[in-house]
Amino acid sequence: MPTATAVDQSTLPDECWDDPTRGSIRFRTLISAPRTDSDEITCGIAIMAAGDTFPLHSHPQAEVYFGLDGEGEVLVDGIPHRLAPGVALYIPGGAVHGVPRAKAPLRWFYTFAATSFSDIEYTFLTKAEQTP
Repeated sequence: MPTATAVDQSTLPDECWDDPTRGSIRFRTLISAPRTDSDEITCGIAIMAAGDTFPLHSHPQAEVYFGLDGEGEVLVDGIPHRLAPGVALYIPGGAVHGVPRAKAPLRWFYTFAATSFSDIEYTFLTKAEQTP
């Protein structure tokens, strides 16, 4: 049985994907097995500077975003949704979503009902499929 775990985000390095088709978004993984003694939940903080990209993608797991800093627009199945401090956004599993380009710095907390971040199977749309 997992034990209670506390993680200070300020002690974690920014991570990013090696594959540029996944965008220039950075993130800090807070809770995710095996890094933490946890199961059934994965969460972290997403970080975008002005001009950064998080292309449209989907994954089977539902996800929740909770705005921390800045204001931006998240596309979910072609519909824009405002993300700002204090705003929670539920994204159904399989929904195509992303932040094609951040107009200003933006940070949000994200969480999945998954044991590990590696359990999330991202499918990114091709450039031709991306919505402007």
